[in-house]
Amino acid sequence: MQYQQHFTPIADSLGLSALVALIPIVFFFWALAVKRMKGHKAGLITLAISLALSAIAYKMPVSLSLLSASQGAVYGLLPIGWIIITSVFLYKLTVKTGQFDIIRDSVLTITEDRRLQALLVAFSFGAFLEGAAGFGAPVAISAALLVGLGFNPLYAAGLCLIANTAPVAFGAVGIPIIAVEGPTGIPAMEVSKMVGRQLPFLSAFIPFYLVVIIAGFKRAKEVLPAILVSGISFAVTQYLSSNFLGPELPDILSALVSLLALAIFLKFWKPKTIYRFDHEDQNAQHQEVPKHSAGTIFKAWSPFLILTGFISVWGIPSIKLALTGHYEGSNSLLSAINSIGSAFTFAPEVPFLHNHILNADGEPLPAIYKLEILGASGTAILIAAVVSKYIVKISWSEWIKTLGETMNELKFPILTISSVVAFAYVTNASGMTTTLGLVVAKTGFLFPFFSPFLGWLGVFITGSDTSANLLFGNLQKVTAESVGMDPLLAVAANSSGGVTGKMISPQSIAVACGAVGLAGKESDLFRFTVKHSFILVTIVGIITFLQSNVLSWMVP
Repeated sequence: MQYQQHFTPIADSLGLSALVALIPIVFFFWALAVKRMKGHKAGLITLAISLALSAIAYKMPVSLSLLSASQGAVYGLLPIGWIIITSVFLYKLTVKTGQFDIIRDSVLTITEDRRLQALLVAFSFGAFLEGAAGFGAPVAISAALLVGLGFNPLYAAGLCLIANTAPVAFGAVGIPIIAVEGPTGIPAMEVSKMVGRQLPFLSAFIPFYLVVIIAGFKRAKEVLPAILVSGISFAVTQYLSSNFLGPELPDILSALVSLLALAIFLKFWKPKTIYRFDHEDQNAQHQEVPKHSAGTIFKAWSPFLILTGFISVWGIPSIKLALTGHYEGSNSLLSAINSIGSAFTFAPEVPFLHNHILNADGEPLPAIYKLEILGASGTAILIAAVVSKYIVKISWSEWIKTLGETMNELKFPILTISSVVAFAYVTNASGMTTTLGLVVAKTGFLFPFFSPFLGWLGVFITGSDTSANLLFGNLQKVTAESVGMDPLLAVAANSSGGVTGKMISPQSIAVACGAVGLAGKESDLFRFTVKHSFILVTIVGIITFLQSNVLSWMVP
């Protein structure tokens, strides 16, 4: 049984077909923002609606729709669900053994100011994790850290999602930009240069924006020197590394420079008033922060340092190939790892779906259950948790018990993630997503402004800047050529706009809620982030429009 994708199934009208394709997305927005439905419930109903529409409106065989959903659900479990389980588990180990109290004290010795803590943890440390791992780990870990420091869980999750905007395009060692070279034929280095001439404007702005959200405009001005150090050091490094080194290192380098620059700056500069939340004890300034030796602080941070080390190693391209059983070089150590990796990598075809869907050009689309167990970032985090067991001195029985507690706590977030990724796969396979993309492509001379919105839509649906680039990259290129826009600018705008959709993506919302213990409160977090997502994608749209029409000298 084969299915030929058709993008105008309703009366051969793109407009009417797009209205139908919008139904699951509008429902999801309504369910979370208006109805305040629990995430797993909203996700399952949205999946059911997309299955019904794919069969009724798009005439996709029900069996193929269900198989597409199963492919998405499996991807929701591994790698995405696996990352959140292991990330939260590692965090809980540090809490149970008392190490997190020391971590909190060490951050407080740098600054007790909540505004500056958010910059250090949500913006800089989160960006580092995005560059090394991606796929939900940065938000899960940095949000858990902020909660441990005393931030309101909803606030912590929302701030980390918004802060994660700056690094997403270069996340997971540059995968989103490297991936878009395939469908577009535009060299990844060129896309990296162009994205590196768009995102630094956003990166410089995000720290100020975060502090305004936390404390308001007046209180943000009080720490403007620190905000400028954080944002400008990040933005300048992001521009230089993306334009002269390539897409792999901008996040890691920008985050490290920003983190060190702000930490050193705060040794010499302090805000006139320490900002705390309204609910906190106003006499906190009279309470001494316990002092710890450098060795004690190092031991407390070591689980996260080990985690950083492992996920950084897991991200090295040659090692990644070996861990997934695809290494073909002559290095004996990597060849040995490759043997183990291949034993833990499974890529069975989705039965009756693989090559049974034909795209608009009549080419069959592959459908594979991709189970890279050893190569998954979550496995790197689990190994970090095993190593950390011996450092934080916890028994195996308590270690296993904590893992069981974590999995039990996260059952609903994992269900949410699997259902919404399944929904994304159904809308992609049926052609609904492409229908919506074709509507955006009809905006003519305004296309440079709306081009980032296409990336934003892609990331909202798929939860991934990489997936959005693969989905819409070539459509951006073809449309740009037809309206007289530089195709490189359009492809880059897809990635730059996509980063602003990450904070409202159902997967990201579920990951963040799971990490901070807000399972079932996804609607509250969605309401918190949705307006910021619209504001930031509009800014990227304006930047792209100006670069297309006024600042064309910025296009390499």
